[in-house]
Amino acid sequence: MSYFQDDDDDEQEKLLETHPPPPVYSPGTVGVPSTILEPPNVYKSRWRSIRVMYLTMFLSSVSFSICMSSIWPYLQLLDPSATTDFLGWVVASYSLGQLIASPIFGFWANKRKRSREPLVVSIVINILATVLYAYLESLKSHKSIALLLARGFIGFGAGNVAVVRSYVSGATTTRERTGAMASMSACQAIGFIFGPGIQTAMVPVGWPGPVHEPGFHLDLYTMPAWLSVIVGIMNVVLLVVVFQEHRVDNDEDINFQVQVGERLPDYTPDTLAVIASLILFFFVLFLFVVFETIATPLTMDMFSWTKSEATLYTGIILAVGGVIAIFVFIVVKVLVKRFNERYILIGGFLFCLAGFITFLPWGNDFPDYHDQDLLPPSSVNSTTDPLRGITDWSTSLMTTPGHNSSAPGDDPEHRGCPISYKWCAYTPRILLPQFLGGTLLIVIGYPVCNLMIYTIFSKVLGPKPQGVMMGLLTGSGSLARTLGPIFISQVYNAYGPRVTFACTSVIVLFAICGCVSVFKRLVPFQYKRKDSKYVYDNS
Repeated sequence: MSYFQDDDDDEQEKLLETHPPPPVYSPGTVGVPSTILEPPNVYKSRWRSIRVMYLTMFLSSVSFSICMSSIWPYLQLLDPSATTDFLGWVVASYSLGQLIASPIFGFWANKRKRSREPLVVSIVINILATVLYAYLESLKSHKSIALLLARGFIGFGAGNVAVVRSYVSGATTTRERTGAMASMSACQAIGFIFGPGIQTAMVPVGWPGPVHEPGFHLDLYTMPAWLSVIVGIMNVVLLVVVFQEHRVDNDEDINFQVQVGERLPDYTPDTLAVIASLILFFFVLFLFVVFETIATPLTMDMFSWTKSEATLYTGIILAVGGVIAIFVFIVVKVLVKRFNERYILIGGFLFCLAGFITFLPWGNDFPDYHDQDLLPPSSVNSTTDPLRGITDWSTSLMTTPGHNSSAPGDDPEHRGCPISYKWCAYTPRILLPQFLGGTLLIVIGYPVCNLMIYTIFSKVLGPKPQGVMMGLLTGSGSLARTLGPIFISQVYNAYGPRVTFACTSVIVLFAICGCVSVFKRLVPFQYKRKDSKYVYDNS
């Protein structure tokens, strides 16, 4: 009798060891242990909510990119005396707002154990700030300052990115997470396509556009903002009606060996891995912001494009880059099944390095100065303006009938480098194929680095709620987007593209060296139970 009882006790002990503890749900949260078969209706609801997060990420991306190709012409329209130095502050204001908001919304989501509330509030703030952006032309004074504030509050509303990524991390298993993060990053890339794409599609509307009243303006600069407002309202409706809180408990892909009644104790993830991820993400966003900030001024200086032409062509280039980024995400989802994520991350950095090196000016062809166009046509070397002939077709699309073919300040006499840029006299022109080739390499490398760092960071953190930590990661990127435009615009103004892209190449090298130095620490979180004690395993 005792023999059989011992067997029963052993059997019971084994069963207890292999079953997870009962999940603990917060109010309004649907939690499903991944080690238990998930009911089909819960699975569908969980992924439906994740897809709403994809849409939210898409709209956040659109709110940033929709005016990137036109923000410099729009700023000059509002304030003709504005310089590229102030442009750096305008671009940085978005990221400064996001930097402030990300930890706040992340803490809010963690404290309340709900994502809907901070998401709805952040999107409403974004909508109101976008309305302000669309009304800037109606203001009597201080238009450039109002633009700075509008972009800052739009960025504050975009601080919900931390909540979005935290929710997706908590609502997926470790195996699902890389694919979910890739899909979310793809939605972010699609947002980068639609943003410049929408702006490019609005170019035929022209300026001053079909509606040019003192209290309301509808033109190529404001129409994308109104579309963004409409889609933002739709997003709020989806969050209220469709979205539900879900959380995956006791992820089977993380090494848990717990008994019934036991709970996973508090733990601290690998501090070095967390700090390294934050720094690497800072480098990634800092590098890309270089391209975002000076792409339009660079094309106007190098290729003698007008404001309207720069808005059109830069928008097309960014949109095509976004399409390429989507294919990159698809390829990465395949590569992660065969290669370690850390190797893919280093490969992404190498692509970025090659892109910035490609941007370095060389040769004996120099940009045009503003006053060079005042000379007789026969005295200007036609080889220095290879695009002048192929861009004339666009002028008919820039405005509505009956108006000038260009916005204020877009006089044909003022193409090329401003007189104040002394570096134009000794810095060679960046050729169009060279610019496109460097852009191609960067739009391949940037999404790879972005996705891999997000994925590695979420796995390093483990199963704890990640709202605050994702807020810190987003804050790190926002800090890069805040400091980057200010730094880059100052360097570009003073020294030109050669020094600018040489500096960014050195930064990429530092990022690669840093990644290699912490390579062994960027591993997924693991917790093992040994001798009735939980032991953190970083092997």
